[in-house]
Amino acid sequence: MKPFLPFARPTVDEQSIASVAEVLRSGQLASGPRVLAFEAALAAYIGGGRQVRVMTSATAGLEMALEVAGIGPGDEVLVPAMSFAASANVIARLRAKPVFVDIDLDTRNIDIALAERAITPKTRAIMPVHFSGLPVDLDALYSLAGKHGLRVIEDAAHAIGSRYKNRLIGSCGDLVCFSFHPNKNMTTIEGGAIATADARAAELLEQYRFHGIKRNAEGEVDVMFPGAKSNLPDVAAQLGIEQLRRLDGFNARRRELAQRYFEALDGCSAVRLPARGDSGHSWHMMTVLIDFAARATTRPAFQKLMASRGVGIGVHYPCIPGFTYYRGQGYRAEDYPVAARVGRETVTLPLFPTMSDEDVVRVCTELRAVLSAT
Repeated sequence: MKPFLPFARPTVDEQSIASVAEVLRSGQLASGPRVLAFEAALAAYIGGGRQVRVMTSATAGLEMALEVAGIGPGDEVLVPAMSFAASANVIARLRAKPVFVDIDLDTRNIDIALAERAITPKTRAIMPVHFSGLPVDLDALYSLAGKHGLRVIEDAAHAIGSRYKNRLIGSCGDLVCFSFHPNKNMTTIEGGAIATADARAAELLEQYRFHGIKRNAEGEVDVMFPGAKSNLPDVAAQLGIEQLRRLDGFNARRRELAQRYFEALDGCSAVRLPARGDSGHSWHMMTVLIDFAARATTRPAFQKLMASRGVGIGVHYPCIPGFTYYRGQGYRAEDYPVAARVGRETVTLPLFPTMSDEDVVRVCTELRAVLSAT
């Protein structure tokens, strides 16, 4: 029997394991020289003369970026209606108001035209998601933000190594947040980073991630405000250094696998494929849409059947306004019809660098067989 194929799997080689073991043996486990080295490596990779600061998660990074941008109670932040819940949760945690905007059906990115219509005098920022590693139209985004005086926090959790018009995501723009969760294109186990051109913002991020502490030239400690505890440890940073050296290779393989999916699912009318993008797409995920209601079945039933055939299927993502908390705040999923549809129909197929071309064929063969039986 063939081994079970999950929808995501991190790629960690023996060199990486050995280098992390060296850090463990060193006794320097919390934030230290490896964090500084990782930040420098990320800044060099991204380019554009950016300042980079790392933290324990992209979620922590998004929340800190909003705080650095001055977002607080009563402010409104535009955010796509379909993303991971963290995209809206961080806004709500600061007692600001998430203003959901519908998405494009195939790119799954925020609809810029709809975003402009959602702007009010209380709007202070826009927080788009580069969904699955496909960049948002940054020219249109920053034109809109400049026109209305908005801060931009790019949720680039999926997009490390993605390019927009041959520029790496994070090499330009306002505040750009990455994720290094184990299912992302590179991992620090848990972790995130923010890239910015603003040296003052970078200094504030250092303080926000560690209790609001600032040290003077003599090393004396002062607390500037009640910050968080989100500093990345050296052990995680060392894994990040090792992962970063392989990132371009990881992403190249992801693009190859995505192309195999497009070939293998060509002509499969039961499946709606995502937008292909161009060579700048880093293919964090392969998400497709299936109209389960029309097939008189459910997504959980489909997932169970695929699992019984050895293939793991994820769900990325439900429509955020449909969650209990947001319904309780007066939001309705049906007000965002595209996001609601994607939330109902989306499934995530296996995609990670160590997959073979034959694995893609296997996934698509099993998918067609399951769908033909419903």
